[in-house]
Formats: sequence, C-alpha cells, structure tokens
Amino acid sequence: MQRVWGVRTTWHTVGDGEFFCPDCGGDRNYRRRTGRRRLAVLGMPLLPRGSAAPVVECSSCRTRFGADVLDHPTTHRFSVMLRDAVHTVALAVLAAGGAEDPTVREAAVDAVRGAGFEDCTGEQLLTLVEALAADTGRLPDRYEDGGDGGTALAIELHEALEPLAPHLAPAGREGILLQGARIALADGPYNPAEREALAAVGRALLIGEQDTERLLAAAARMPS
Repeated sequence: MQRVWGVRTTWHTVGDGEFFCPDCGGDRNYRRRTGRRRLAVLGMPLLPRGSAAPVVECSSCRTRFGADVLDHPTTHRFSVMLRDAVHTVALAVLAAGGAEDPTVREAAVDAVRGAGFEDCTGEQLLTLVEALAADTGRLPDRYEDGGDGGTALAIELHEALEPLAPHLAPAGREGILLQGARIALADGPYNPAEREALAAVGRALLIGEQDTERLLAAAARMPS
C-alpha cells in the first residue's frame, strides 16, 4: 500500500573532489550535496521541513557520509605526508650534529629514499640542513630554540608530523621515531642534541615522554 505521507529530501550537488571512501576502502570521487526536506503527500512534496545536514556522497558506492569524512587524507596524500615526515625527521637528526659523519649521512639517505625520495643524495640533505640553520628568525617565540636553526626545525617537525599523527596507528608513529633513532645511532650513542631532536619528534607524533624514552633506549640496545 502506498504511503499517504512522509518526508522527502531533495539533494543538490554543490561541489566535488576526491576522498578516501571508508566503505570502498580506497580513493574515490565524491559529490558534496545539500538537501531540502519537504513533507510529501501521496509522493508529492508540499510543505518545506527545513534543510538536511550536508553530506559527502561517494560516486562509486553512493554511500553518504558526514562532511568530517573529508578530514581523512586520500591514499595518495597520506603517502606524501608519510614521505615528508621521514624526510623532516632525517633533517632534524642531521642538524643535531651528525651531518658531517658519512655513516650518519648514509643512514639518513637510506631512510629518505625508502620513504619515497628515490633521488635523494647526501649533498641535498646537507644543503637543506644549512638552509634550516640559517632560518633562525621564523616565528621565534612559538617554539623553544635549541640552537642555530632550532626554531625552524621545531616548526618543520610540527608542520610535517602533527597532521599525520592522528591518522597513524601507534606502531606507525613509533616506526617514524625509530627511523630517526637509527640515523642518530649510526655513528655511536646519542649526543644531547640528538636526544633533544628525537624528543621533539616524539612530541610532534603524540608519543608520550616515557614511551619516547623507552623506544630510544630499546633502539640503542639493538646491534648495529
């Protein structure tokens, strides 16, 4: 039997783009849609009943999500964020005192290449470290300066790691910290500046101070 009355929503597309669809499990195109709700009698929309909450509709599976689904990075964007995070951590460790040691530079290059910068060279990393060391006037009151370039490096770490951290499982966040630890340990035990740089990495990755210390200690006990 046909329903005599009900509420019908008319949707209108106001934008589109690409997002990570939780139902499809991958990157898909989406339509951002707004809706108007109307009381319908015998299928005919008559009286307005207000606006429906905006939705994001997957163009593949047609599932509708809240607008906050767009906060999750696409697979491509996530891989870029992860690559940039490893690159920034490597720079932070090199700037903490190991840039002149060939073994440390080699470990940093291996980590950065493994993350996706396949053409990375030690000379490129040294050039970037020198540029960061010269950038001492960037927002000097926002972060504690740990020496030449300390402010700039702290900002780089927070910009590269903080947006990524909520989308990583704990093991993923710890893995990035341990990559930095392995670079620092390539020429021997941590020096104080390296420990401070790695502590800053832990904070930016939302790893607790005790967990950071535990991970750094465990990395130092591993055979090289």
